[in-house]
Amino acid sequence: MFKFIHITDTHLVAQGQALYGLDPYRRLARCIDSVIAEHGDAALCVVTGDLADTGHPDAYRQLAQQLGRLPMPVFPILGNHDSRERFRAHFPQVPVDANGFVQYEVAIGGYRGLFLDTNEPGVSHGVLCEQRAQWLAERLAQSDEPVLLFMHHPAFALGIPSMDRIALLDPAPLRRALQGQEQRIRHLFFGHVHRPIFGSWLGIPYSTLRGTNHQVALRLDDTPKIGGSHEPPQYGVVLLGEETVTVHVHDFLDRSERFWLGE
Repeated sequence: MFKFIHITDTHLVAQGQALYGLDPYRRLARCIDSVIAEHGDAALCVVTGDLADTGHPDAYRQLAQQLGRLPMPVFPILGNHDSRERFRAHFPQVPVDANGFVQYEVAIGGYRGLFLDTNEPGVSHGVLCEQRAQWLAERLAQSDEPVLLFMHHPAFALGIPSMDRIALLDPAPLRRALQGQEQRIRHLFFGHVHRPIFGSWLGIPYSTLRGTNHQVALRLDDTPKIGGSHEPPQYGVVLLGEETVTVHVHDFLDRSERFWLGE
């Protein structure tokens, strides 16, 4: 099987600063340590946004330093906490589309990986404007290969009202781009929600994970604020087969006892 790593919501800040009582840089470093030690044979790594917490230039320097330790190519995209300008200054090798959005295509095993940019400066919700959606529609029209789709914001409600309010603001352009192509989208990977959630949308299977620093609490009531928690951080280990997409979730700081089970 073809293996790749999914990391999301690293929320790096200026070096030495804390975020919600934790050190995001140290947490990411331990995540990278785990990937190298346990899944260094993965073919690539994707990072689905909120790379920085406030778009601080030092956050992107730290991110480049840590991701550079991985023995595999890394493909990041932007989240609502990111600065497109500062990200591009530190990651000039990451492609952009004709309009300057961080959108690009990568071959992932026997699949086409399409990476979307839902960042809109100054707001927390996601935006996929007509220009960005047109880029997606054009890529989908180029072949009939199966597709893996990567974005930061979910395009639909997940039942956590405080987060649903800051999902993709208007999913209509995305839905139009996908119309008639839904069966080709074998999996949708996103971030933003800081929770392990799995399901389907328009018949498209999806998954998202906890971040590497802080998490969103599982509150299905309609609170005015977003609840936080210090549940264990995660990354995903994705295995691709000709007919399967399997997502394993790894709590990389878990140090509970390991033992052999009886049959």
